[in-house]
Amino acid sequence: MLLRFGNIVCFRNLEQATNESIALFGDKEAGGLVLMKSFQDYYDGYEEKGKKQRGYREIVSELLEKYPVGERVDSEQSQKEFIKLYGAFLRLRNILSVFDQFSGQEILSERDVQDYHSLYIDLYENFRKTKQDDPENINDDIVFEMELIKQVDINIDYILMLIRQYHEKNGEDKELLVNIEKAVDSSLELRNKKDLIQSFIASLTPQSDIDEDWKSHIEQAKQSELSKIIADENLNQEATQYFIRTTFENRAFSEAGTLVDKILPPMSRFTPDNQRSQKRQTVLEKLKAFFERFFAI
Repeated sequence: MLLRFGNIVCFRNLEQATNESIALFGDKEAGGLVLMKSFQDYYDGYEEKGKKQRGYREIVSELLEKYPVGERVDSEQSQKEFIKLYGAFLRLRNILSVFDQFSGQEILSERDVQDYHSLYIDLYENFRKTKQDDPENINDDIVFEMELIKQVDINIDYILMLIRQYHEKNGEDKELLVNIEKAVDSSLELRNKKDLIQSFIASLTPQSDIDEDWKSHIEQAKQSELSKIIADENLNQEATQYFIRTTFENRAFSEAGTLVDKILPPMSRFTPDNQRSQKRQTVLEKLKAFFERFFAI
């Protein structure tokens, strides 16, 4: 059975019972949408109601032909076409990943996928920024499958494992450095931490303890960057430190409550409301970016 961002694998000969259950507890029209087809159908394509549904093999072939790995995609039309094609690839790859037969038939290497992920995320961030800067340019025809990207997102533990291997080889395996960079670029979670990772690698010595030194490296960077925000925005240091500490303990950034008001510098009662509001928003954006940068590492 296929769900939007996950799968339930069930035994055969349950289609009628499954559809009846779906009709009883959910959408009466959903039955035909949730039962999975065979591996070969998804891999090679199939026909449904007289319409051809392209398979994984054909999607990957087009991807490699039109957008070779590592090449730029410059024109906006080509970017939109890549986004649509790679979205189809992500959806099929997500479905096929539940089949044992898929192992060894991925066609694309892990590094290829990382390169495509990196390009896809670049375009996601560019189009999102364009939309923020120019609200009239909505681009409703562009749909990004970011939840599927997040499903296979690389975490910091994987990167530290690669750094550990690099350190054990005395920094002589430059291929590992390439692997680290590509892995970070392909990760939504780690992109805003790339400079932290790079500066940590540059600081390594033969005596370095990767786990302990990483914690120390992050803590120093954390304190330094928070101090800079406090100084740049003239914030109340004690209140800001408390707000950030509470935010990390709660594992979520919240703009609600009175804590934020205690952070802000005192303003004249003659200060226009729009200036107060703008200052508050600027501070919140900086603190949220800080939280997202240092959370979960």
